[in-house]
Amino acid sequence: VSGQIETTRVARAQLEKDLTAAKKAEALYHKDLEELARRRERERELNKILPPSTEYPAFLSAVQSIANTAGVELTAWTPQPEVKEEYYARVPMKIEVSGRFHQIAKFFYGIGQSDRIMNMENIALRQPRVLDNEVYLSVSGLATAFRALDVSEATSTTAGQSRRDKKGG
Repeated sequence: VSGQIETTRVARAQLEKDLTAAKKAEALYHKDLEELARRRERERELNKILPPSTEYPAFLSAVQSIANTAGVELTAWTPQPEVKEEYYARVPMKIEVSGRFHQIAKFFYGIGQSDRIMNMENIALRQPRVLDNEVYLSVSGLATAFRALDVSEATSTTAGQSRRDKKGG
């Protein structure tokens, strides 16, 4: 009987060690789950700023939303082919807006403050006219958003750049 008691005590001690190890593993598992959830949330936030795909409809929707908020009229838009850089791609779109001068300034400000990285280039102010002491303009320009390149795209773009650099061009 005492042999069985001793065997049971040893087995119990081993089971308690196993239980302690399992509890530590469970705590590490929950910690890893929390870290995974934080990283996924961060990835979602970063994808808003620099999405992994071109997303022309989302880009146009963002521009239209900013135009509506600023009170300008988006009169024309033409998506352009994307231009790949080393780690990102430019996603340009020719746009034309019209409205009062201050509304247009508010539109440009809204483009710069957007969640997604966007900017305006090649801005041309045309057809100024004064109505009721307000200056109305038509504006054309190139609205550019950006997207992240995945690893294979970035590698091929970098390799292509290296070959061009070696050729001197």
